[in-house]
Amino acid sequence: MLIEERKQNINSNIIQNLILENREKLTITGVLDVLSFDDQVVIVETDLGLLNVKGEGLRINKLSIDTSEVIVEGEIYNLAYSDKKNDKTKESLLGKIFK
Repeated sequence: MLIEERKQNINSNIIQNLILENREKLTITGVLDVLSFDDQVVIVETDLGLLNVKGEGLRINKLSIDTSEVIVEGEIYNLAYSDKKNDKTKESLLGKIFK
């Protein structure tokens, strides 16, 4: 999908903020749900798609579904969005192994 097509698909009323402080504290707004988390990966569902946070020693410091906010702390190495259509639960075992 081209960038222009993605921009057309995103509702302009959706507001999401990612605030990364010194690669140690990530504040995410506009969160629908936290799908999974451990000390290396946190997967957050947002209106703009799935957000994968990778790092070491990750922990969820604050989780508020009422205010749609999540705070993740630890050593953060990578932030990546994926489409909701590419659901993590449908990933094959081989896909998980060779990741």
